[in-house]
Amino acid sequence: MAQQLEFGLDTFGDVTHGADGKPLPHAQVIRNLVEEAVLADRIGIDFIGVGEHHRADFAVSSPETVLAAMAARTSRIKLGSAVTVLSSDDPIRVFQRFSTVDALSNGRAEVILGRGSFTESFPLFGFDLSQYEELFEEKLDLFAALLPQQPVSWEGSIRPPLKDQLVYPPVEHGPLKTWIGVGGSPESVIRAVRYDLPLMLAIIGGEPLRFKPFVDLYHRAYAQIGKTPKPVGVHSPGYVAATDEQAKEEFFPAFKANRDRIGAERGWPPMGRDEFEREVEQGSLYLGSPETVARKIAATAEGLGLDRFQIKYSAGPLAHERMMECIRLYGEKVIPLVREMLG
Repeated sequence: MAQQLEFGLDTFGDVTHGADGKPLPHAQVIRNLVEEAVLADRIGIDFIGVGEHHRADFAVSSPETVLAAMAARTSRIKLGSAVTVLSSDDPIRVFQRFSTVDALSNGRAEVILGRGSFTESFPLFGFDLSQYEELFEEKLDLFAALLPQQPVSWEGSIRPPLKDQLVYPPVEHGPLKTWIGVGGSPESVIRAVRYDLPLMLAIIGGEPLRFKPFVDLYHRAYAQIGKTPKPVGVHSPGYVAATDEQAKEEFFPAFKANRDRIGAERGWPPMGRDEFEREVEQGSLYLGSPETVARKIAATAEGLGLDRFQIKYSAGPLAHERMMECIRLYGEKVIPLVREMLG
């Protein structure tokens, strides 16, 4: 860790349930997300990321709009995406939307670029899934060309060429902070180095330290080109409550409902309690009391040499009120404990 570890939150804007057990309107879920960011800002959490989906069980299809609302209600927390699906978007419009959020937030905007694990956006916006790799490669190349904020000349196969094109509004103070989201592909790690961008590892299951070879590859690739590596972060699911048992009992029903709904679409068997317990004890589910979660984050941060840890605190129908308490405990209890453990 080259600097003090930063701590973030991630939410996918899952459609939560109200006190009556019924799904809340998408509009209310979006308003609740802003309140979650306000709390996170007040208690000193460093970052909040908002995900992008285009389906009924998630409320946010336009993260930048939500981030703009958060910018107006907060003063210090960094605001970004929990992966922007660049393959099915326009790189210039993505840059413009985040540079606008950066202006509204006085320099707090970030973007995490990736391919995402859902494909609904491809047919929705008229893209062919057979071009999955080509779309991401070329669009990332164009996006990277925008970051120096110089006139851009670019040519590829997915759009007409650009010649000495400037893009507005510019980012006011330096380049837009841009991460590459990686799910476990060595090629993606090398791609991040090629564009000289920070690496965000999405570790959503299994032993987190199995990703150490990817961090080592990132550092070796930087050494070969004679540059200093950019930051490395981890995004993983988690939940904090007063005790380990309370955290399990509150989180498991919502986590299972979310996992089984998505799993049914992908041919996975329903998740049993034993699988859940294994992820808590040995895997990448950072769940329990503040002390338990802090120990696990500290071990991952030290083992992987992290600069940032982002906990994905939303889980399907999990109630807004419980997420607010999780955020409070994360900011007020977990973060100070981790910093103490890491010295």
